[in-house]
Amino acid sequence: MAERLRPQTLEDYIGQTHLVGEGRILRRMIESGNVASFILWGPPGVGKTTLARIIANATKSEFHTLSAVTSGVKDVREVIEQCRREAKSMFSAGRPILFIDEIHRFSKSQQDSLLGAVEDGTVTLIGATTENPSFEVIRPLLSRAQVYTLKPLDETELQRLLDHAMAHDPVLATRQVDVRETAALFRYSGGDARKLLNILDLLEQSTPAGEAVVIDDKEVTERLQNNPQAYDKGGEMHYDIISAFIKSIRGSDPDAAVYWLARMIAGGEDPEFIARRLVIVAAEDIGLANPNALLLANATYDAIMKIGMPEGRIPLAECTIYLATSAKSNSAYKAIAAAMAEVERSGNLPVPLHLRNAPTGLMKKLGYGVGYKYAHDYPGNFVRQQFLPDALNGLTFWAPCSNQSEDGLAARQKSRWGK
Repeated sequence: MAERLRPQTLEDYIGQTHLVGEGRILRRMIESGNVASFILWGPPGVGKTTLARIIANATKSEFHTLSAVTSGVKDVREVIEQCRREAKSMFSAGRPILFIDEIHRFSKSQQDSLLGAVEDGTVTLIGATTENPSFEVIRPLLSRAQVYTLKPLDETELQRLLDHAMAHDPVLATRQVDVRETAALFRYSGGDARKLLNILDLLEQSTPAGEAVVIDDKEVTERLQNNPQAYDKGGEMHYDIISAFIKSIRGSDPDAAVYWLARMIAGGEDPEFIARRLVIVAAEDIGLANPNALLLANATYDAIMKIGMPEGRIPLAECTIYLATSAKSNSAYKAIAAAMAEVERSGNLPVPLHLRNAPTGLMKKLGYGVGYKYAHDYPGNFVRQQFLPDALNGLTFWAPCSNQSEDGLAARQKSRWGK
């Protein structure tokens, strides 16, 4: 149903009015025919791919797609070369559009291979990502492509989508549909248009011919919970359940965490994906409160790669329970976030001279390395000196959380630095 009802024009497109409403930036681009490169950042099912296709249709541009999951540098170069040929063609109305799904999965070298074509206007790049581009997309590419944030659909927009599906889907048009309640339908959809349409598909397919398709809270909940295909590792409940799994670990509930782990395993989720999330959780949510958590999570990842499934469920469960019952700290996560924000704010500040390397005579004459104090030459292997750039001297980024491990780290740092 999601594919049958994919919008072809902006008039049929639901949501993202802050970008495509009257007078908004993307609508102005389309109406002018002058589309610049950009990246669409938002959760699944909010219309990233659809919007890219609508723009290509409206501007009569050739449309090429690459998936970062399956494409390499060679594929990128081949499609760029094809775009060069199309750009020179007298039959081409606008610049070719290259749409890259899950662009955050491209390696640095793959992203580098796009720069020239984007810079010289060979292609208009439209990227789609569910991850923060600030951390996943290289800076040179970000400087050439504006980032636009897409939002989950709200209840009004989901209601419009439901009404549209009932009025225009050729399959639903052959059935009697009885809409009694929509709270559960909208709740399970979670602002995801594709998910809502897939739930409607499920309700229609599981209702015998000749009977009315009933949409109410009880029916939606029962059909989803009893449906063995409700877990879609390709991107539907996949996101909801991994979110519940991570939040259960973060919330120190091993029973809930193991339950969601079992749901993923039963649904055929990629065990490597689960193991990667455990490594991330160990660093982000347990962190310095229990540094062994990261070691165990990494060992779990290695074990999964060696033994596979179904035996791999055992180390996954062991690690899940260990992380859920560990002390929690996000101080390292917050520290790097604060430092990244400062780098974004203050830019490339110079390294203090005494911290610079001095491999040549000229550098020594310029004062590189002069005044540096070698910590191991001092009692306790510590001596106070400045390590931050002059403009940031005195700033702190790491704020220890209160737990047995970090209390000791904080006390040591206070004895050294007085703070």
